[in-house]
Amino acid sequence: MDIDAIELADERAKVVVSPRQGAAILRYDALRSDGMFTPVIKPSEGLLKFGSQLLAPWSNRISGGGFEFEKRFHAIEPNVEGEPFPLHGDAFQKPWRLARRTGSEAEFVLSDGAIGPYRYHASVLYALEDGALSATLTVENRAAIRLPYGLGFHPWFRRNARTSLQASANGVWLEDERHLPTRMAPLTDHPDWDFSKRAPLPDTWVNNAFEGWDGRASIVQPDDAMVISIEASPSLSVFVLYSPARDADFFCFEPVSHRVDAHHIGGLRTLEPRESITSRMRLRWHEL
Repeated sequence: MDIDAIELADERAKVVVSPRQGAAILRYDALRSDGMFTPVIKPSEGLLKFGSQLLAPWSNRISGGGFEFEKRFHAIEPNVEGEPFPLHGDAFQKPWRLARRTGSEAEFVLSDGAIGPYRYHASVLYALEDGALSATLTVENRAAIRLPYGLGFHPWFRRNARTSLQASANGVWLEDERHLPTRMAPLTDHPDWDFSKRAPLPDTWVNNAFEGWDGRASIVQPDDAMVISIEASPSLSVFVLYSPARDADFFCFEPVSHRVDAHHIGGLRTLEPRESITSRMRLRWHEL
């Protein structure tokens, strides 16, 4: 079944998902008390520009042309134009199949995940309940060998001068000019990146993984009179914050299971053939 978009709705929100574009969320809009819809995430603006995409069988970059695992090197080619390293796996680049749906829930399946040595089956269940959106992502190793896996979610949010963030972490990975991690630093060395208490987004570039996250975050959007809460399962103990500049109209807050370039510095979960992992993200909103 070739479907461009599936719309889910309940009495407080609506969501549009694109099976063709990696089962990505294109829109998630809140129905306010005044009867008007307001975007919770930044709406899609065209082909391969998502409101939130799925990350599997890993998140972020792999350096070195691939990785070595159990004394065997596995080559992986770059998969995104303009990027020198393979990025975010291939789940977001493939069409998914609609497996089932109701008015407020839909499950999508990817049966042919295949990049580098990875062969995997994935499913995602999106569900609306009282306006809150949950996404439950499961990935099963279908390769004939053990492999290290990771996954996550990549929502995009609107940004303006008054947007602020709260998200606690133990430390932040610094990056080099290739966007690869160099070392872990305490947040006391980077007070502009300390969001243990609600703080504005930094004015300058940030594209870093924060470790020791407790799976809870909130985004305050005064111009929309809205607070967005993010809840993630314990397996998603890292968040990646991408915010290119103060004048950008977006930023990304990505709940993920591992640090950047984890294939070389650790943090992935080894799956036996036919073993699976599941992670969940929930977005809630309320009016100010």
